[in-house]
Amino acid sequence: MANQSFISEFLLLEFSAIRELRIAHFCLFLTLYLATLTGNFLIISAVVFDYHLHTPMYFFLMILAIQDVASVSVLFPNIMINYVLNNRYMSYSGCVTQVLFFISFVGCDVALLTVMAYDRYVAICKPLQYELIMNRRACIQMVGSVWIAGFFYGGLHTGGTFASTFCSNVVNQFFCEIPQLLQLACSDLFLAEIGALIFSALAGVVILIFILVTYIQIFSAVLRIPSVQGRKKALSTCLPHVTVFSVFVTIGCFAYLRSPPQKPSHLDLAITIMYSIIPPMLNPLIYSLRNKEIKKALSKLLHF
Repeated sequence: MANQSFISEFLLLEFSAIRELRIAHFCLFLTLYLATLTGNFLIISAVVFDYHLHTPMYFFLMILAIQDVASVSVLFPNIMINYVLNNRYMSYSGCVTQVLFFISFVGCDVALLTVMAYDRYVAICKPLQYELIMNRRACIQMVGSVWIAGFFYGGLHTGGTFASTFCSNVVNQFFCEIPQLLQLACSDLFLAEIGALIFSALAGVVILIFILVTYIQIFSAVLRIPSVQGRKKALSTCLPHVTVFSVFVTIGCFAYLRSPPQKPSHLDLAITIMYSIIPPMLNPLIYSLRNKEIKKALSKLLHF
């Protein structure tokens, strides 16, 4: 197709012609999706119903869980429905919407993890000023800023991607993915998305430096705590955040710094699953694994 004005829908990656294989893929996606929803809704419920968790740290954790539920829900229900119906088509507007919301929620996660690092910095390095700095109004404003930044990020990439004309409507992926869409571009307008990617890379470097500097100061403050128990308690509130951020960055870099394959492969499918659902699925587990307050709240919630 010579011009995007004639493209009313995109043709996604062809599913297997073998019905049993399609069912197996559907069951895999359904299991991962339900596991992600269950873990994140447990975190949300624990924070909402346990007043001991009504603190900035757990408020931000609840928002992260909400964003993770939203990001996987943008992709996986549609993928599963397409598997069941063996449908490969997605409307142009549906593709735009999917890209906008998925990238926006990814941007929100990055911004929120940055805010969470600042929260831990204030809690450990400035404990006497913590309640003053991280008051309810400030936390709500921070979350509002996170969502504004995230949707600006999503809008920037969506606009940069769909500004170009497309020479084909065949997307070698199970959903509308920016690297795959850029391969279809046949005009110089795709350079707008390249500019957006460069801007994102620079912003990512700034965020990474901020978090590294923040944690250098946090760990320096922790080492000055006289009691071993105090150091362990301080570290227990920081290590889950460091782990979540590390997993997010590692998987994100692995997924997006690679060259998009010209032909679909099982490896590409595995990488897609890994970066789109593994971080949201692991986040609740990482935060609850060694957090006694979360464990206690979940025990009350589930009546253990």
